[in-house]
Amino acid sequence: MADIKTLPKIDLHRHLEGSLRLETLLEIARQHRLDVPTTDLEALRPLVQVTNDPATHEAFLGKFEVLRHFYRSPELIRRLVYEAVADAAKDNVKYLELRFSPQALTRVRGFSMADAADWVIASVDKAEADFDIQVGLIVTLVRHDPLHQARQVAEIAFERYGKGIVGLDLAGDEVKFPSRPFAPLFKEAKEVGLGITVHAGEWASAYGVREAVQDLFADRIGHGVRTLENSQILRMVRERKTAFEVCLTSNLQTGVVHQMDHHPLVDMLDVGLKATINTDDPSISNCTLTDEYEIALNKLQIGYGALRQSVLNAANATFLPPDERQQLVQKFDTLLPTAEAVNGRSPINASSMEH
Repeated sequence: MADIKTLPKIDLHRHLEGSLRLETLLEIARQHRLDVPTTDLEALRPLVQVTNDPATHEAFLGKFEVLRHFYRSPELIRRLVYEAVADAAKDNVKYLELRFSPQALTRVRGFSMADAADWVIASVDKAEADFDIQVGLIVTLVRHDPLHQARQVAEIAFERYGKGIVGLDLAGDEVKFPSRPFAPLFKEAKEVGLGITVHAGEWASAYGVREAVQDLFADRIGHGVRTLENSQILRMVRERKTAFEVCLTSNLQTGVVHQMDHHPLVDMLDVGLKATINTDDPSISNCTLTDEYEIALNKLQIGYGALRQSVLNAANATFLPPDERQQLVQKFDTLLPTAEAVNGRSPINASSMEH
């Protein structure tokens, strides 16, 4: 298992708000006398992490409703961001695209969303200087927020493109809230130069994937596991080389899949989709990217060659400028052991990678 931990990794789909250290949350709760259990970590855990919850997206999203109360000051927001990047680096994530919602960070205390975005950028800059990791930030719009607020958040991303912000995202409950009303904002984002990723084909049908690609100009799809249900949409995303940000553990916890052994990642890779493996919300799901790689190898038995390709898919799908993206692809192609080397158990012991 340690061999997988030492692999260099890329995470394209990780939410800041789902990447907070529970120990820090307990400390904040005690200092600010929040209305949550503060006796010990285990008392707080069920409110901010999936434990014995029903496998539904409502239960999963409910954790974020609790977490928004912890953003009590600019200093704490900076600390939480720094720790999130540090934890990714500790897991040997070498390139991270961390998405965040300025509206979530500011709603309870009434901070300026623009200021909050700048706090996040500054903290990421510091973490990049302190750890061996490169980070791009993605600003997330939320489907159930009013459009006028989405406009304000998008403007924050537009103004900071090339200054830490690399992309725009749409998240939230895709069952109840369609993505089409946000199309004009994503058209502008594309014109500005931002990369575009949209949560779709997770809790709702494959048609959301088509809408994301055709109407919102998505380069990548967050999750998208239900794309396989529609052959025409499947053909479209293959032709366009759309990348998919697959998150195994969270898919099980939200009820997208009912058994990990049946996760669609295997079929997505088999039919040639540009699938990547990511964490989504490591603290809510209590997972690391190492854990996700282990699941792919040992539960889904995709084989090391497919895992390696998924990492290269991720490198090719980053929201970096083309020349920097190509450099990253070459870097990972060099750093990752070849499938032949792993099958021969050289240069690393690949006992958990030899399927």
